[in-house]
Amino acid sequence: MNDYILEVCVDSVESALSAKAGGATRLELCANLIIGGTTPGYTLFRQVQQETGLPIRVLIRPRFGDFLYTAYEYQQMRTDIRFFANAGADGVVIGSLQADGGLNEAQMHGMIDATDGRCGITLHRAFDVCADPIACYEKAAELGIDTILSSGQEGDALAGSELLRKLVLMSEENPTILVGGGVKADNIAEIAGMTGAHAFHMSGKKILSSGMRYRNEHVHMGLDGISEFELYRTDEEEIRRAVEMLKSLR
Repeated sequence: MNDYILEVCVDSVESALSAKAGGATRLELCANLIIGGTTPGYTLFRQVQQETGLPIRVLIRPRFGDFLYTAYEYQQMRTDIRFFANAGADGVVIGSLQADGGLNEAQMHGMIDATDGRCGITLHRAFDVCADPIACYEKAAELGIDTILSSGQEGDALAGSELLRKLVLMSEENPTILVGGGVKADNIAEIAGMTGAHAFHMSGKKILSSGMRYRNEHVHMGLDGISEFELYRTDEEEIRRAVEMLKSLR
């Protein structure tokens, strides 16, 4: 498979450099990947842009949780989109739903307009929790969205392979289906065979121990169950193995 896309989701310069070294063709940049990702800071974007030279799609998500956004959150997203589009991002990764699970067309229009046509647009996994994926796909195509990130509305892409294959067959032109959710070097070839996809999204992360020697284990700064002394970083070798698997496919 010589025309594949392997997008690696990263939330640090270190992970971005590992993804590049492993052979990623594109990055999705976010912050707080451990909670599903939120909008990254401008400085992180600039650093990754300068250090890697890879195309970067930037996640626009103001908070953890659902995709039903207030007017204030919508304003934040439009402002962030304008910045990243003007700063040279390859694309922005967006999504907004209505309370009934339908695509929020008004907010989607506004966010797309905020790019001023300067970059590509990915509909993120809000798609995976929408009420009608076929209708959502068709509406995304009408809006001019070029990519949809999806696990096939299941917990991972293997479980969602049936819907993914249907969507891939619909996507001979646009939007491209970017398969994500549980994608690893060990299963990427199987997922490709089951879905017919050529575009994949993964983080390839591993857990590293913090360099802190002194540790007060009684104080927790974030969510219960998440250690302050574990770092999640992209594994260069995992990305390299995924690339090798894709290159071996015919």
